[in-house]
Amino acid sequence: MLRIDEDWLTRAATQRLFRALETAGYQAYAVGGCVRDSLLRRPVNDIDFATSARPVDVLSVAKEHGFHAVPTGIDHGTVTIVIDDVPHEVTTFRRDVATDGRRATIAFADSILEDACRRDFTMNALYVDRQGNVLDPIGGLTDLKSRRIRFIENASERIREDYLRSLRFFRFHAWYGDPKIGFDTDAMAAIAENLAGIATLSRERIGAEILKLLGADNPAPSVAGMRSTGVLGMILPGSEDYAVAPLVHLEAELGVTPDAMRRLAVLGGKHLRSRLRLSRKQTEKLKAIRSATELTGEEAGYRYGWEIVRDAILVRAATLGIPVDLKELQSAQAAATRVFPLSAADLMPGLQGPALGAALKDLEQHWIDSHFQLKLSELLALASKDR
Repeated sequence: MLRIDEDWLTRAATQRLFRALETAGYQAYAVGGCVRDSLLRRPVNDIDFATSARPVDVLSVAKEHGFHAVPTGIDHGTVTIVIDDVPHEVTTFRRDVATDGRRATIAFADSILEDACRRDFTMNALYVDRQGNVLDPIGGLTDLKSRRIRFIENASERIREDYLRSLRFFRFHAWYGDPKIGFDTDAMAAIAENLAGIATLSRERIGAEILKLLGADNPAPSVAGMRSTGVLGMILPGSEDYAVAPLVHLEAELGVTPDAMRRLAVLGGKHLRSRLRLSRKQTEKLKAIRSATELTGEEAGYRYGWEIVRDAILVRAATLGIPVDLKELQSAQAAATRVFPLSAADLMPGLQGPALGAALKDLEQHWIDSHFQLKLSELLALASKDR
């Protein structure tokens, strides 16, 4: 039997929770992302448990053992148990009774098979017991090993349970899928058939999924898949994905870390802030990248700083299908450190108010156009000449 021997599983806090539930007579397994990521040798961030214990029983076990319990989603069977500052999200085995595409009415179940069948993808329906033995009730290991993203049983039924799963499919393909084997055909057909359901999702949920997808090492195949099924046009009208793959290639050439906002800048689209519920900071960054693409590298570096101008140069090169001009990149990086030598005090009291502001702006542009070579004395001479 396949086994896991990872630090998150063997540490005392997690083992104490396993033993507490099992001693009380309940089944207990770690499930989902922590198992999947362990098998893929990726970092594990969250620990989820599935158990035959009902929520009230989980609370009782926690109280008996002195664990801190938080009823984070108790109506849906979830209690967060914190032991030695380590949170564990413990959820009772469940099955869906009814769904509306956004939320489900659930009933508690008695087996991991029932629990597994209500999950989204086969690779997320893997369980591990206290000893590290992996349980695979529906054949997810085969898909995980081949890095194939596949819905559990009927793809259309899984999507209609929660239409966000259409977006999650592409996000998972970007992070875990093998682009060489392509997309699961049943999944793609089901996504295309259920496009209308995406309109029922909150923009916050859509935005969160898209930004996670765009943060993957290479989201280009997934974005292309979204376009071919109609998903991209529905959530980002006016967007074009032709420059995403070239951008990813240029990032790799220059050793630049993937960034969702940089990728979003090449995708484009209308009303991105409202459609994806971008934060103010994200919106300002996106606007800065787009504005910087319209300037020379030097001017953009000076006005927006190194990270923005670097992203703008990459976006412009990817969009135009040209190599990055390394000389422009270097000059832009140097320009980002430049400080305008003239201040308002240097022009006062001869200039005041709007005239002062206009003169400063004009002289700053002269300084930029001189490749930052004009000295303070030369700028003052220009100011005197203009007056």
